[in-house]
Amino acid sequence: SNPLLPLPVLQAAQCQMIKDLSACLLGQNLRVDCRYENKTDNPLTYEFSITKDNRKHVIHSTISVSENIYRSRANVTMHKNLVCLHLQSFTTSDEGIYMCELKATNDYTGNQIKNITVIKDKLEKCAGFSLLIQNTSWLLLLLLSLPLLQAVDFVSL
Repeated sequence: SNPLLPLPVLQAAQCQMIKDLSACLLGQNLRVDCRYENKTDNPLTYEFSITKDNRKHVIHSTISVSENIYRSRANVTMHKNLVCLHLQSFTTSDEGIYMCELKATNDYTGNQIKNITVIKDKLEKCAGFSLLIQNTSWLLLLLLSLPLLQAVDFVSL
């Protein structure tokens, strides 16, 4: 028998896992961060949608067509292990259950889905550094380099 046969099965089991879905306000704009664990190099497709009054509305997607009312206000940025939805001029009419759905090409384990309820009054402001500081070592580096920067400034005077 061919010992290589089980390999594709193992590969398929290593899917994209959504680790965390969070939302915050950046000025008047809503930002929804969909963090995932990247287990494959395959291209990633995504869909951000909102469910309100028991109806699902697609905000931004590479999987299906987004609705006109959102298309002009929404854009998505992709970073390492993070798919980020930006929705401009967020108001209470945009409140609802936001859903992030991820799918990797040729991943047979199905789509990964996570929900978050977004209510304007309960949203926190986005931390300016959250994209930069993926882990604390960044912050540590930043703090350690501050005295250094001041010293350099002093020398250049």
